[in-house]
Amino acid sequence: MSTTTTRGVAKPAAAETSKSRPRRGLRSNATLNFWLFTGPFLIGLVIFVFVPIGWSIWLSFFDARYTVTPSHFIGFDNYKQILTNSNFPDSLLTFTVFAAFIVPTTWALSLGLALLVNQLRFMRAFFRSVFFLPTAVSYVAAALIWKMSIFSGVRFGLMNTVLGWFGVDNIAYLANPSPPWYWLVIVSLRLWIQAGFYMILFLAALQNIPAELYEAAEIDGAKRGWQTFRYITLPQLRATSTAVVLLLLVAAYQAFDEFFNIIGTKATWAQTPLMELYKAALGTSQDYGAGSAGAVILSLLICIVTLAQGRIMGFGRGEESK
Repeated sequence: MSTTTTRGVAKPAAAETSKSRPRRGLRSNATLNFWLFTGPFLIGLVIFVFVPIGWSIWLSFFDARYTVTPSHFIGFDNYKQILTNSNFPDSLLTFTVFAAFIVPTTWALSLGLALLVNQLRFMRAFFRSVFFLPTAVSYVAAALIWKMSIFSGVRFGLMNTVLGWFGVDNIAYLANPSPPWYWLVIVSLRLWIQAGFYMILFLAALQNIPAELYEAAEIDGAKRGWQTFRYITLPQLRATSTAVVLLLLVAAYQAFDEFFNIIGTKATWAQTPLMELYKAALGTSQDYGAGSAGAVILSLLICIVTLAQGRIMGFGRGEESK
């Protein structure tokens, strides 16, 4: 320790005190960090989501034929037109029935696959990848394969070839609406593409169920199988099931790619709401106002159905209210 001398007396030097200075830079400003990371995503969200939604709502109140910058305000006339002078209401009814069938079917298939994969003791990753792989295939490519190879309607198609082994005549799956064999083509395609994705969600939820619950149930005399599934597994999957059902409902009403590529826009007996909006806005009429009005109606319908389904299934409730 250094010393200083005052009038001949040695005194210890005062210890240098190091004052902690505030750290400067990006780490010291959490707000700046937040906007640096989220800013680009928020800008993209505003430009590509919120602005188109607002513009679509604005167009729905104008006469917007062949223009996206209209000036003639017509109020709710576009909504009246899309609900009375088009096939849009029929398509909504048809796809409400379609959603009522495809949603529980996909839910049951996905859950069944997840239960089977979860029970495997070996090659679990392999089968998980095999079932999930169709999710990477686009709807357009899968629709063309289903239409031109599997359900082509000629005797060289895969399904007709297999049926021919049993003496069944060729079936024109996509030629006419009676009987509606086209639903077999579309439903099988959608199940093949979607089931693997929702299987992964269920599989993750199954692996998060504590093993102690099954051990306690076995001690209490519960039998493995249906009893444990009904009273333990299914209640533990409630949140995941609700999320899966909501996603499936939204996807059902947004169906477009497979219908457009398998059936087309000329067959009025199997048109989706989005296909009707496509014909109104991008067809020969180029009526962007009517198309925007239909988009608003469809969005409201999806929101209403989603909120109703979420309330029925208890989406968002706390654990204490269950």
